[in-house]
Amino acid sequence: MKKAVVLTGAGISAESGINTFRDADGLWEGHDVMEVASPMGWRKNQELVLDFYNKRRRQLKTVQPNAGHFALRDLEEKYDVQIITQNVDNLHEKAGSQNVLHLHGELMKVRSTFDEDLVMDWEDDLNKGDFCEHNHQLRPHVVWFGEAVPMMERAMEETTKADILLIIGTSMQVYPAASLIHYAPNGIPVYFIDPKPAVDEKRNLKVIAEKASVGVPMVVQELLKKK
Repeated sequence: MKKAVVLTGAGISAESGINTFRDADGLWEGHDVMEVASPMGWRKNQELVLDFYNKRRRQLKTVQPNAGHFALRDLEEKYDVQIITQNVDNLHEKAGSQNVLHLHGELMKVRSTFDEDLVMDWEDDLNKGDFCEHNHQLRPHVVWFGEAVPMMERAMEETTKADILLIIGTSMQVYPAASLIHYAPNGIPVYFIDPKPAVDEKRNLKVIAEKASVGVPMVVQELLKKK
């Protein structure tokens, strides 16, 4: 079975109603991103950070996967699909995708500020005074600006095994995620799906200038027909 590696960004989630800060002049729901998505912001005002992620967690419960997410699930019928997402939502999982690697963490999880390997599922509000078993404050399980991306090495490894690469809803401007394309084997088919593509089409790179809910089903249908 051929391996399809899929790199997804904010564009695929935006169609389901998830807000993206890059479309709002660097503001994320009215906040400077460094206030709510950096270790400095956490040290400065934990309650603001917790409130921000609580609101995002509540919003996530109200939205559903779109046709792009469901098409990627359908791709598993004939391909070994590995999704590598920059998104912290759980819409890929909700759609039924089996193998999802979250580069930037997961909104529906929290972790200990004492032991970063102590991660737990968390669907409700996270408040000041919610402690881990070591009696330390819990924080959102999200990679903030200035922090390492612990899943990056595994993402690189998965990308080196790809027979096909799909890049969906991402500007390919955010590093280190943007570097993953360089780990794909030379010459494999690459599909770039974005309404405002930041790359030019070439021999093995096909650009589909469509939003994810339109472009992903098109590509998946084409790939399933080839099998």
